[in-house]
Amino acid sequence: MDTKQRKPRGRPSSRLQILDAAETVVFEVGANHLTLEAVADRAGISKGGLLYHFPTKEALLQAMLRRFIEEHHARRNELCARLPCTPDAQFRALIATKLEKDIGDDCQMAQSMLAASAESPQLLDPVREAHDCENAILRQARDPDLARLLWLATEGLMVTEMLAMNPFSAAERASVISLIERLADTMCRPDSPTPPPQQ
Repeated sequence: MDTKQRKPRGRPSSRLQILDAAETVVFEVGANHLTLEAVADRAGISKGGLLYHFPTKEALLQAMLRRFIEEHHARRNELCARLPCTPDAQFRALIATKLEKDIGDDCQMAQSMLAASAESPQLLDPVREAHDCENAILRQARDPDLARLLWLATEGLMVTEMLAMNPFSAAERASVISLIERLADTMCRPDSPTPPPQQ
């Protein structure tokens, strides 16, 4: 993997310093080849100091995923606070947050985590928990079926890009994103009719 440094996050605590170091190691060698010794060395602490916060490699990798998800949630809440107060504000913010992300920044991380999860499926538990929370938002939308469809379209686009398997040209990708946004905006308009309940 290409070596890549994550952007500094200020003056981190020991825990955050370890997570920053772990991300750098993952970018350098991949999640499968990450060792606690390498992370401790990169963080400038003893292995014992690292084990105090993260007793296993899996715990460390899960913490990295949780931090990524928490940052995503914080951004979603920030966007939601700026939207009109409607029943679909959380949903619209959810879609906007996913679409605004520069997937290229996280391709290596996603690929490494997926590779590591082949041996430890529970590694992706934080992602499953995040999807459960997002599904709760979809259920509250005025048109839950359309909300699920737009969520799936957005997730599909993200996954194909994370796996470097996106078949679309830049123009086609932009057209897909524009359509998702238009449909989400239409659904979330205050005057948008509520669909009849399914029988």
